[in-house]
Amino acid sequence: MQPLALPPNQLHRFYRGGARIAALRATGNDDSHAPEEWIASTTTPFGEDVGISVLPDGTRLPDALAADPEGWLGPEHAARFGTHPALLFKLLDAGERLPVHLHPDDAFARAHLGSRYGKTEAWIVLDAAPGAAVHVGWRDPVSEATLAAWVERRDAGVMLDALHRVDVAPGDTVFVPAGTAHAIGDGVLIAELQQPTDFSILLEWAGFVDDGPAGHLGLDVERALDAVDRSAWSDDDLRRARSGRGPHASRPGAEVLFPAEADAFFRAERIVPAPTPLDASFSVLLVVDGEARAEGDGWTLSLRRGDAVVVPYGAGPCEVAGDADVLRCLPPDPRAPR
Repeated sequence: MQPLALPPNQLHRFYRGGARIAALRATGNDDSHAPEEWIASTTTPFGEDVGISVLPDGTRLPDALAADPEGWLGPEHAARFGTHPALLFKLLDAGERLPVHLHPDDAFARAHLGSRYGKTEAWIVLDAAPGAAVHVGWRDPVSEATLAAWVERRDAGVMLDALHRVDVAPGDTVFVPAGTAHAIGDGVLIAELQQPTDFSILLEWAGFVDDGPAGHLGLDVERALDAVDRSAWSDDDLRRARSGRGPHASRPGAEVLFPAEADAFFRAERIVPAPTPLDASFSVLLVVDGEARAEGDGWTLSLRRGDAVVVPYGAGPCEVAGDADVLRCLPPDPRAPR
């Protein structure tokens, strides 16, 4: 087996954006509302039948994984997660501020949405306009009654003020556990790793969607708001969410981007080829800048800015060399407790 370059998979959504994805990936897409690309996706948006990645030979990625789960995903992953990568990787280009929203956790998703997975996520900032920011985590605890009143009034200003505002720049990362209220600001391009669902609960929606319950996953508002973590994030919580772990202990040239608690959901590394050895694993490589070469047993792949590549476990260990900035996105550690 060997790595495969992925064709563009840019999606039309309800908010503006997408030009920076089109520029990075050289898609030529001029849709003003195509702010997301779903990369190596086996997931569809909630209530829609789009978003699945297709390999260069026309095979849908879920079908390829189902045909050879151990070859694609590795024996440990397949034993725990079956034929599913347990990961969705996106590019997200916010052409306007996203509404304040959150995603349910696994327990809520199992109980009310018939899904094994909720949606914990994390962001890697690739580009940010001057003054760009994200909003994440309540600054103070929010009572059930207060939250319900904010949502009933669609009071975006009050909710944004109640969240931590975080100015962002390229290279910044933020880990966002399920249940955490957040909003991505205008002018931010991120690479997003997440659990493989599209479950979002909107806390305000004026100007985005016509009907609020459409942003509540078909649940009544009271039930949907049960998914919200109403506790406060301390300054220490915010620092931990924004911290990675620095150089990888066993792979020179690799930087671990998220805190340890992310490993149960997904993992990410920034590769600055030195050259850099990579272990055998299902993964997705995105070349953020520059040019590089990946080489394994019986295969060689040239990489350049904007390339997105899915790497099967069966491609074996490899080495990446060149002058490039490469993101390596991996599924959850199958040995990490949940």
